[in-house]
Amino acid sequence: MCLSSSTISSPYSPMPSTTSSTTTSPSTPKDNRLETNSEEDLSTDDMIVAKNSMPEDDPNGNTLHDAREIRWGPQHAGAKLLASQYTREKRIQEIISIILCIILMIYNFYFICRYFDVRNWYLIIPSALLGILTADLASGIVHWGADTWGSVDMPFIGRNFLRPFREHHIDPTSITRHDFIETNGDNFAVTVPYLLYMAYKFTYWNDINIRCIYNFEVYMFLLAIFVSMTNQFHKWSHTYFGLPSYIVFLQNYHIILPRKHHRLHHVVPHDTYFCITTGWLNRPLEMIKFWPWLESFVENYTGAKPRSDDFAWAQKTEKVHCY
Repeated sequence: MCLSSSTISSPYSPMPSTTSSTTTSPSTPKDNRLETNSEEDLSTDDMIVAKNSMPEDDPNGNTLHDAREIRWGPQHAGAKLLASQYTREKRIQEIISIILCIILMIYNFYFICRYFDVRNWYLIIPSALLGILTADLASGIVHWGADTWGSVDMPFIGRNFLRPFREHHIDPTSITRHDFIETNGDNFAVTVPYLLYMAYKFTYWNDINIRCIYNFEVYMFLLAIFVSMTNQFHKWSHTYFGLPSYIVFLQNYHIILPRKHHRLHHVVPHDTYFCITTGWLNRPLEMIKFWPWLESFVENYTGAKPRSDDFAWAQKTEKVHCY
């Protein structure tokens, strides 16, 4: 007789072994993935990442594990519970946010083009690049904050905004099964207030004042675009099959977040490489130990332990007891 029960063990208990003693097949999804990368020089770090993060070419991620030691994937007990908390009200909010954002993007883009002056290219290009870098930094700070602090049980914020981050760590490929609305709704919502203010300025300010602030608005417009698309770039970094060639090109040349680059974040305890728009700032921030310093600062002043809620959800398992 077998009974299934959901339990939460200590958030600091060790993770189960990444290999199953009962699995002896020489050909596995992970093996195949490594073979397809045979042309690349796989360093020791690459092998550690491959061993300790979910195989992206395996939608479940548990082919090498005993059923009683599910570490990640859609069959993980915590992942199933978190996925079930996506509500109809949340869906409506996401739809409204995307519609408003797209309308405002088109409206403001018209004025960006209208006031464009090629003679100012030496100011416009840096403004645009700075907007992209700011979006990357913002994605890292938001990602770090949502990954590291807070609880799904928090009123409003927990279920609506922290829940997807907890689900993503124990079922990384869930994002590839989300449609455009669920993937991008929150990011589009963030940009709406400023895009609305930008539209107001383009509509009611005179030409002289608009030309004075034009470079700043180019900066903010590129920032808004890349903030809006951050989770789509993130989704593509987890999509190992069927991507258009131009997306793969952008990833290979690190114009948007590359797949191999982002795998580093998905090694437990998920405490590094938080920037997910382009990932350009990840290495510089690691070099100055930005995130550990920030975590120490917060912990010293609040007493909160980083990633305690994240660890608790990761350790939620369905254990089978046989009698």
